[in-house]
This record gives sequence, structure tokens and C-alpha cells, in this order.
Amino acid sequence: MNNVATTKKGFLHGRLPPFFHAFSEDPTLSAIRAAMVSVVPLTIIGGLFMILAFLPINGWEKRIEAYLPLLQVPVTATFGLLAIFVCFAIGYDLGRRLNQEAVVSAGLSTLVFLLIQIDPKTQLLVMDSLGSRGLFSAILIAVVSVRVQAWFTHQNWVIRLPKSVPAVVYESFLSLTPMVFLMAFFWMIRFLLNIDVNTAIQTLFKPLVFALNTLPGILVYAFLVTLLWSIGINGDNALDAVVAPIFLQYLAENVDALSKGQPMPYITANGFFTTFVNVGGTGATLALALVLWKSRDPGFRQVSRLSLPTQIFQINEPMFFGIPIVLNPIFMAPYIFNALLLTAGTYLLMKWGLIGKPFVNVPWTTPPVLGHYLMTGGDWRAAVWGVVSIFIAMSVYWPFAKAAERQRLGALAVDRTH
Repeated sequence: MNNVATTKKGFLHGRLPPFFHAFSEDPTLSAIRAAMVSVVPLTIIGGLFMILAFLPINGWEKRIEAYLPLLQVPVTATFGLLAIFVCFAIGYDLGRRLNQEAVVSAGLSTLVFLLIQIDPKTQLLVMDSLGSRGLFSAILIAVVSVRVQAWFTHQNWVIRLPKSVPAVVYESFLSLTPMVFLMAFFWMIRFLLNIDVNTAIQTLFKPLVFALNTLPGILVYAFLVTLLWSIGINGDNALDAVVAPIFLQYLAENVDALSKGQPMPYITANGFFTTFVNVGGTGATLALALVLWKSRDPGFRQVSRLSLPTQIFQINEPMFFGIPIVLNPIFMAPYIFNALLLTAGTYLLMKWGLIGKPFVNVPWTTPPVLGHYLMTGGDWRAAVWGVVSIFIAMSVYWPFAKAAERQRLGALAVDRTH
């Protein structure tokens, strides 16, 4: 029995952390993650105009009807061109990480992406593919383009002009051969073989896209994120490169559906987890800080009071490492359970139509309750659920916090007797 426990501990604390650390620090995944963060301001701008267009005020629709097309312009310029921005951002960041000229890498990636968005019959850009529908294509094209560019550079299959020429000219010719290769390759796939790259890639990712909008799928995600955090790995960072594009696509399609007067199709859109589940940080640790606010243990009491101001803005590292929660058997269980409980509760409330679905992207540092309200476009019921969520999480943490407190006080008493 001891051998089994030792093996599990060795796997969780020895082999698993290095694997996920290497996974999260991979240049490609890091570039994708950085790109998802870089487009957040765009989605916030688009979301603000969506709020203005669909304010939850009686009679607002009639008042704003004449101006609705104008209010939709910024939404189209942000959400409608989301894939282009993502492609450019990934190309730039990955090019920088692979020691390429970042601007050239970004331009090359965007050029190839736009190439495959041209309709073979009309010779016009397919606008639908420049938004959420083309998001996965943008990611794949950017990664392939920069990797090919780096490979050509390392093989020295490039045109190198004399160093005396201006740097911008030198870099342009340096990228010429990989650009010709990539343009010819994707031109052949799209126009000679008549393969719709967007549809093919969407089909490839369809199982994962479907799963993350189901209750079992999002529960598995919540479990993995909190489990990784519990053993000292940043679970959000480790998985973001995989799930962030999917959650962002959900958000964009919710915005598109709302603008067309249709029901929003996705529950777990971007912000569902960071706002509705991570109340005061991953694992809803704001609740733990409130539970320990008047703890009899001076260490718990001090950490909770010092961490509370940061947890209001969803930053819980002081609490997480100060208590600590990481590698702490007493707190790991409620930490993971709270994430699962709030995930299931929020999912079901949105599915039953009792609170609104996310369609506005707000910064992840937005305080709880306010974030609930803004993300759903001003749904007061979501704000109430935010308050209820804190009390639910407090009730889960309470018995474990008291057990840890008794343990700490007992240890202090023993130390004093010696």
C-alpha cells in the first residue's frame, strides 16, 4: 500500500510537473497563448458596442433601431476580423521566439491566411471566414508559416543580400523563398485541389469544440485546471493554448447570434470559467480568505487579510502560496470541489435560462459580481448568482479551514510545551 502511495506521489510531484511545465513553455503554445491575450482589447471594444446595442431596458430596441447598423460596425471590425488579428499576432510572437524578423513573420502568416480565404469562383474574400469560423485556420496557418520560414532560414535556403543594403530590404528578400514556397503550396491546396481548408480544420477540431460546451466536458476541464494548480503547476497557462481559441470562438459566435436576433448557442464562452468559476481566483479562493478573516490562527488570519485586496481583482497567489493550498491535502479537496460545483451550477443555470450566457469579454481582473453582471450584458440575476457563489464556496471551505486551524493551533501548543 505504501509503495502504491509513493508511486502516485512520485508521479504527481516528480514527473507530472516537468512535463506540464515543458508543455506550457513550448514556443508554439506560448505564442498561441500570447495571441489570445493580445486580442482581448478588441473583443472588449466589440462587447461594449454590443452592450450599447442591446441594453436590458424596456423599449430600448425601438429607440436604438435606427442606429443599430452603425453600432454593428465596430463589432464587425473586431469580432468579424478576429481570425486576421489572431493570425498576425501568432505570426509575430512565434517569429520573435524563433529568432525571425517578427514583423515579416506576421505579414507572411497573414498573407497566406488571406490567400485561402479567397473564393475560387468569385475571387473575393469570404468574410465569414475572417471571424470566428476561420480562427483555427488562422492558428494553423500562422504556426506552419513561421515554422517553414525558420526552417528555410536554418537551411540557408534564402536570398541574402549584402549587409550594406537597408535592413528592411535585407529582411524582405530573406523571407522571399519561404514566401514563394508557402504561397505555391497553399495555392495548390485551395485552388488546384479545391480543398476548403477552413472546413477541413473545423471538422478536425469539431469533437473538442463540441465537448467543451457540454457539462461533462467543462467539468473535466475544471478538474484538470485545479488539479494542476494543486500540485504547483499553473493550470490555466498549461491548458490555455488548447482551450482559449475554442472559448474565444464561442464568444464570437454568441455575439454573432445576438446581433442577428438569434439565441446564443454557447454556454461556456470566453469568460465563463474565469468569471463564474474563478470567483476571486481559481478555486474561488476569495471565499477561503473570507472564512479565515477572523481565524484563531494568526498566520491564517494575516495571510487572508493581506490577500483579500488582490483577490477582489481575481489575483489569488498570496492566498494560494501563503496558506498554502498547493500540495496541501486539507485544502486541495475543497479547492477542486468548489471549481466543479460552481462549474456545474453556472452551466445548469445558463442552460435553463435562469441567467444569461456570456457575450461580453471583460478583463479577467474584473471583480466578482461586477464581472458576472457585465459579461452577461447587464443581467442582474447573474450578479446575484455571483454573490451566492461566494457563499457556496465559503460553506465548502469552512469545515476544512476549521480542521486546518485546529491542526495549526495544536502544533503551536506542542511547540510551546517544549
